[in-house]
Amino acid sequence: MDIKGGIENPAWVDDEGITPPWKRSASEPIRSEKWKHYYLPRLSVSELEKEKTARELKESLGQQIKREDVYSQNEIADFDDVLPYIGSFGRYQKFLFLLTAPFLIFLSFVYFSQVFITLTPDHYCDVDLPQGHGLTEEEIKNLTLPLVYSDDLTHEVLTYSRCTYYAVNYSEIITSGRRTSNSSWPQLPCKKWKYNMEEYGSTIVTELNWVCDRSNFPPLAQAIFFGGSIVGGIVIGAVADRYGRIPALIASNLVAAAGGIISSFSMNFLVFALSRFLMGIAFDNCFTMMYIIMLEYVGPKYRTLVANLSIALFYTTGTVVLPWIAYAIFDWRIFSLVTSLPLLFGAAAYWLVPESARWLLTNGQTEKTKQILKRFARINNKEVDERIFNQLCLASEEAARDQDQSQIPTILDLLKTPRMRKNFILISILWMIVAVVYDGHARNTANLGTSVYVTFSIASATELPADIILVLFLDKWGRRALACGTLLTAAAFSLVTIVVPLEMNIVSATLAIIGRFCVNITFNIGLQYGAELIPTEVRAQGVSTIHIAGYVASILSPYVVDLARFGQALPLVVLGFLAMIGGFVALFLPETLGANLPHTLEDGENFGKDQSFWDFPCCPRKQNTEENSEVSKSEEVVRKQVERQISRGSLRSSFRAPIRGETLRSSILSKQTLTPRRSVNTISTHL
Repeated sequence: MDIKGGIENPAWVDDEGITPPWKRSASEPIRSEKWKHYYLPRLSVSELEKEKTARELKESLGQQIKREDVYSQNEIADFDDVLPYIGSFGRYQKFLFLLTAPFLIFLSFVYFSQVFITLTPDHYCDVDLPQGHGLTEEEIKNLTLPLVYSDDLTHEVLTYSRCTYYAVNYSEIITSGRRTSNSSWPQLPCKKWKYNMEEYGSTIVTELNWVCDRSNFPPLAQAIFFGGSIVGGIVIGAVADRYGRIPALIASNLVAAAGGIISSFSMNFLVFALSRFLMGIAFDNCFTMMYIIMLEYVGPKYRTLVANLSIALFYTTGTVVLPWIAYAIFDWRIFSLVTSLPLLFGAAAYWLVPESARWLLTNGQTEKTKQILKRFARINNKEVDERIFNQLCLASEEAARDQDQSQIPTILDLLKTPRMRKNFILISILWMIVAVVYDGHARNTANLGTSVYVTFSIASATELPADIILVLFLDKWGRRALACGTLLTAAAFSLVTIVVPLEMNIVSATLAIIGRFCVNITFNIGLQYGAELIPTEVRAQGVSTIHIAGYVASILSPYVVDLARFGQALPLVVLGFLAMIGGFVALFLPETLGANLPHTLEDGENFGKDQSFWDFPCCPRKQNTEENSEVSKSEEVVRKQVERQISRGSLRSSFRAPIRGETLRSSILSKQTLTPRRSVNTISTHL
């Protein structure tokens, strides 16, 4: 029965200008509580037919309203469809954005605090001399310390040995009036040292004498830190999938706080190593959970903004401020406490941060999901019909039933076909190289011969312009060209330091900072590149595996930085060669800019087949007019077909436009929306 028009249609009482459901556009919000009532038509037919018609119309309209007739079955297909109703970037989302600030600052503290805890100042052997010797500090060095080259690579500058002294009878020598040493005198390793405390203050190195034969302790502790991050990626990920994102967020911050507090009371290497392992478990996890929740509740239109702006502002602030906290305190134990105790604030997430609605839906906790969404709507001053939430829960249940009936792919499926296997291995290698080069550049600031506080702050500040450049050019030049170009540029600036004389410390530091700036750009590209290349079906597992591979590779970065003991330029040379290799690796990956990202494993295998090695978005190849015309017509036909299918809801899930903020460190948002819990990998949230 047609009820959409004509004289005999039911009357619509529209005293507030509310559009009737049959005239409403698909995008127009529903305000069902303002609907009035219907009147049955007066039909010029027999009484029997009239009664029958009225009864059928009543039943039809009653079922339509009771069974959410005004909503298309495909209107609320996943969580993103609810955001326009509760507010895509309202007051509550802005509050969550600001709430990422402490967690990002904590992340910088966890990541880089050891740089300042293990600073090694200038030092030399503390030799026992007779009382009343009357020698100046310079005369003591001339008499007791052998001369060695400060740089084993260039043999340019002679300086006093830090690890050996002349083992002679100094009472006789001083009595004889001699004030210089003889290179033929026997030498022994130092037993105790004097440190230049004016430069760095008290560090664990100066207190526990981690120099010379113990100089491997700081890089080993940092390697243990990254070992803990591997464990944390698995354990905290399992906690997040089993008990929720908020428990995982709180647990990781409390573990980090415990690690920092333990480190401040460390009296030997074993205790300090334990503290670093705990900090490693919390690393990344102490922020990633908050980051994912924030992006989840922000509409797709705003995710690029908040994803980049939060890191550019808050993470950069933390890394820039951290060295000056160390400089102001000048004591490693107090510094460790000051940068660790604030992590206890993470427990406040229980009251301040809403649980992930996606996680709640995948675990069947629909009532809690409704409560959270209603809170968002209330704070954002939005009125939302109850049926919006019911439709979301219904879609969640249907998706769970469909997922239960299908075979769930695993990470091993990425290795079964040749093209996908090649891409997965290459992107893993690229990320491992980027992880080592990024961490190496960040930690090598203490070896550049300048103030570590100034150099670290300036190098860290390059995060902000790096993010800006990325936003401006990534979607114009493409992933391959920009990743390759920035890595090769970083390699060039790093390698050229080998020809810079040792006394030109400012020049070396400037070149290293420019290299760090380029690596910052590549680091953010790598975060996105992997999420775009891996098919949606295994995206969470694939990206997690890639990032854990990066943690494994990062174990090497402290030892690369430690090469400065043998040559000041040696760490940058190694990092430069690695960056060069990474630049060439990037060239063999397919370009993802402007492409429909792979959804299934079959899509992943076919992805990039139509690309040649010389295809770069920044240098498009010219085509003749007829070819361009045909391509445009084909694209227009395909576009219209896709739009028609999207309007019907059949392609709503798989053709949602890829958004950088959605994939950046949070592939859990990429269509893992309404799947059952058993389909979520235990480390899916850690990128």
